[in-house]
Amino acid sequence: MLKGMFTIAAAATLLGAAVTAQVQAQESVQVGLVLPMTGPFASTGRQVEAGARLYMQQHGDEVGGRKIELIVKDDGGVADQTKRIAQELVVREGADVLAGFGLTPLAMATAPIATQARVPMIVMAAATSSITEKSPFIVRSSFTLPQAALGIARWAAENGITEAATLVSDYAPGHDAADAFRKVFEEAGGTVIEQAAVPLKDPDFAPYLQRIRDAGPQGLFVFVPSGVGSLLMKQFDERGLDDAGIKLIATGDVTDDDILDQMGDVALGAITAQHYSAAHDSPENKEFVDAFKEANGNSRPNFMAVGGYDGMHLVYEALKATDGETGEALVEAMKGLSWESPRGPVSIDPETRDIVQDIYIREVKEQDGELYNVEFDRIEQVKDPVKADWSQQF
Repeated sequence: MLKGMFTIAAAATLLGAAVTAQVQAQESVQVGLVLPMTGPFASTGRQVEAGARLYMQQHGDEVGGRKIELIVKDDGGVADQTKRIAQELVVREGADVLAGFGLTPLAMATAPIATQARVPMIVMAAATSSITEKSPFIVRSSFTLPQAALGIARWAAENGITEAATLVSDYAPGHDAADAFRKVFEEAGGTVIEQAAVPLKDPDFAPYLQRIRDAGPQGLFVFVPSGVGSLLMKQFDERGLDDAGIKLIATGDVTDDDILDQMGDVALGAITAQHYSAAHDSPENKEFVDAFKEANGNSRPNFMAVGGYDGMHLVYEALKATDGETGEALVEAMKGLSWESPRGPVSIDPETRDIVQDIYIREVKEQDGELYNVEFDRIEQVKDPVKADWSQQF
């Protein structure tokens, strides 16, 4: 009973402090961007921030009669840090929107704060399916791992792979990806003959890859977080899986555009499924890539960058619809929004607050002396299959 009273009191204190701070800052809309800007996942933070800033550069810093202020905070990829920073942003700085969240544990840690303070929370990177269920104030502009895993499982089953193994990072998105791949692949008649889950911190893939080589599947499905793909590819090559006739199939995190060109020939021919490639052929994406490179020292945008870019689009369009009102009204205005993103046509599912988007099947190829994920097929308008009827995704 006392614990329940404390929780209610804490929530009331947090909400009251947030309201006071927001009144003090009512002429501006403060977007608190909480990201891993240092540590092993700093590339994620850098890309998301660059995408968000590019959107503001292109669309100005005023919308719905309110000035937009972007406040970037580094959580180092540590959930306790994320939670503390998010609470400080709401209570002390009057943040009207919380955004970013480079990994699932960081988003999960912040969800109760968004609920208690009634502050919209835009997930621009983290991809575990259940995240949006943790608070009615969460809206996602990135993707879910089951969306991508569904795509590559379908491709594998339709292209002669009847036996596969799975290798994923041992945390929620990895389990999401492995479960989704296995469900779709087995329903299509395939068999998963070996499964491996590798520790997220300081991973060494070599012993797991050796075990998989010994099992002899036709294909190996992989998910690792953005930025870790180079090590995985190197050890895949060193363990001779390609020479053994095992086809690497993966979600697009493995061949992340931010690091792909540094991987070398070992990445050539890898087949992946993802919602964005820097090589996506559309006028919107060409403009996005050119502008991103100009603003970021010729660096190539990846799927994290487009998550930040589209996340800011959500904030801007919702503020237009509410005439600058924030809070719950902003979340309601985001539901059902649709637009043409650099990744293609997207919308926000009003029931789940997850993004609905095309999933592309890609092959790593060399173009003009650089490696790119070249799209050759797509599955149109995929909802998160965990929350939707799986049969609707086929």
